[in-house]
Amino acid sequence: MGKITSLFVRKVVHEVDRSVDKDALLRSVGIDPDSPVDPKQMLDDVEYYALLERIAELDPNTISLPLRVGGAMRCDEYGAFGLAWKSATHLRGSFERAERYARVLTSVSTYVLEPSDDGGFMHLNREGERRLGLRLSNEATIASIWSITRQVATQEHPPLGIYFKHPAPETLAHHESYFGCPVHFDTDRDALHISTEALETPNQLGDVGLSRFFESHLEEEVEKLSDDSSLEKRVQIRIADTLSEGVPTITSVAKHLGMSGRTLQRRLSDRGSSFQKLVDESRRQLAERLLQQTDYSLAEVAFMTGFSEQSAFTRAFKRWAGQTPRSYRLES
Repeated sequence: MGKITSLFVRKVVHEVDRSVDKDALLRSVGIDPDSPVDPKQMLDDVEYYALLERIAELDPNTISLPLRVGGAMRCDEYGAFGLAWKSATHLRGSFERAERYARVLTSVSTYVLEPSDDGGFMHLNREGERRLGLRLSNEATIASIWSITRQVATQEHPPLGIYFKHPAPETLAHHESYFGCPVHFDTDRDALHISTEALETPNQLGDVGLSRFFESHLEEEVEKLSDDSSLEKRVQIRIADTLSEGVPTITSVAKHLGMSGRTLQRRLSDRGSSFQKLVDESRRQLAERLLQQTDYSLAEVAFMTGFSEQSAFTRAFKRWAGQTPRSYRLES
């Protein structure tokens, strides 16, 4: 059974007609509507497709639903993946990152950028029975790619065409208006056809240094997905993901992992570890990576590692590394 990020679930539910009990829909698939959005919280794909089909029965305009969902996606909501997407120097680089790193968002979809004489096809590959839930999901995914593409590019170039394997809806008006190009159904692919000019268009925030940093970060995330992550590693991943918002509590991390704070504390103790030790290690690793691989100021690095003041960060870093952050950066 595959996994899909809960970010998509929340976006789908958010776009449902206001008369529908949205909190109840989220709870029906195990998502706390009051909890913060976390792209790494996953949902079984079969459960997600079933939810889409239930929503389709409740929403008065099912045809436009996946387009509304895709249009609501924001690059920053994708976490490190979104940052890697928009920091790529051009759109081709963004698509290439999707090829490599989409696994951090879903285990049921892969992407391939296929060259063509006039540009390329960005293929969405997803296995499964072509029932309504999967079809809606595919449309929402293609729509979201176009949405975040428009958000990062310095100049908008409409797709040359949009392609779906499944049959067409009753009207194509919504799709053609959203994408601004011909939309084809009953084809041999689910894909966006993008021009060469569009692929080579610079991104607004394209930065070689940042791009390399987030690419490196995502490489680590992909490697972690390939392992049976230990409890300590899962805790550290969660801590690192939330440090810029402040040091998380053991209760909040435990809730994310599906257990109580007391249970997490006991299980870490049984392994000869502690929550505070993992917080310290997560902060140290992130600080070292930021100092080595980015040009962020020391104040910004302090903030991103969960310190409210640069002086507190400097004291902690001297304890970790035996030298100041500035000295460490100069020697790296």
